Formats: sequence, structure tokens, C-alpha cells
Amino acid sequence: MTQATPRRLLIAMTGASGLVYGIKLLQLLRGGDYETHLIISKPAQVALAYESSMKVRDVTALADKTYDNDDVTAAIASGSFRTEGMIVAPCSAKTLGEVAAGSGATLVARAADVTLKERRRLVLLVRETPLHLGHCRNMVTVTEFGAIVMPPVPAFYPMPESIDDMVTFTAVRALDLFGIDAAPVRRWKEA
Repeated sequence: MTQATPRRLLIAMTGASGLVYGIKLLQLLRGGDYETHLIISKPAQVALAYESSMKVRDVTALADKTYDNDDVTAAIASGSFRTEGMIVAPCSAKTLGEVAAGSGATLVARAADVTLKERRRLVLLVRETPLHLGHCRNMVTVTEFGAIVMPPVPAFYPMPESIDDMVTFTAVRALDLFGIDAAPVRRWKEA
């Protein structure tokens, strides 16, 4: 008798501002029904020092498994490694371009490419502004490939009282795309 494959979700954090979104996703998934697999790019590790009091080891401790972005031979680089999909939060313009080009030069790019080729859900929290035409074209390209581009734009109808409220709402909405009910949030026209 074979053992059932655990429900796995890949989380990647790249070198754009907004690492708090990836951290919040890991916090929401911690101890739940999903096994989390994390990649933190080197630029993300640098940005973390500017944006958070958390250290890289604190973030990696939130995940079930962590990978080096240079290890393109990791299990998650293969389509035979079953997952529910992948969220890149934040997704830098560089990473967006790599996904649009089908590049497999880094583990983040390779895992995203595998996610697309296996027809699994890929959600990119693209964190760049303002946008030039190349960014817009890359977003169209990845959307045509099957990815979902979800810029982390705050919603104000839930009446957020803190930055954490805004971040949580966005993270919950990203997890909604996988059918994961991670945390209660005030939704449009719900009491």
C-alpha cells in the first residue's frame, strides 16, 4: 500500500519589497493541512534585513522544507514532485521576466516553469511600480502561460486597522486561489 502524497505548496520569496507577504503566507499555513516548501533568493535575503526584524533562519523555520535557489536539481525542480502549486511573494520584476522567458537558471524560475508545465496553479504577487511596457508584456505572457498575476494591492473595504490587516487580507486572497481557507477576513458585503 502506498502512502498518500501530502498536500504541498511552494512559496518563493524574491528580491522585491514586500517580503512580509511571503512571511504571512508561511504563518497562515503553519501547522495546517499543507506542507510548505520555501525558496528565498539571495536578493530576498538582503531585502529581509531592510524590511523586517526577522532573520533568514526565523523565516525558514516557518517552512517545512527550505531550498537553496542555486540548487536547480532539488526535488521541487521536477514535475514528478507533486504539489498544489506555487506562490511567489513578493515576485520581483526580474523573476517575472525569468518566468515569462521560461528560464530555469534559478530554482525559483525552474519551479515556476515546472508548475506551469504541469498545469498547476502559479500565483505571482508582482511587486513593482511604476510599470514599463516590458513589465506589462511579461505579465501578459505569464498569464497566457496559465499563471495568475496578483499584485499585492491593498483593499480598504475590510476597514483595515493596521498594515498587518492589509497584508493578511492579501495573503488570504492568494490562498483563496488554491481553495485554502486560511484565516477569517472581512469579505465584500459579508457581515
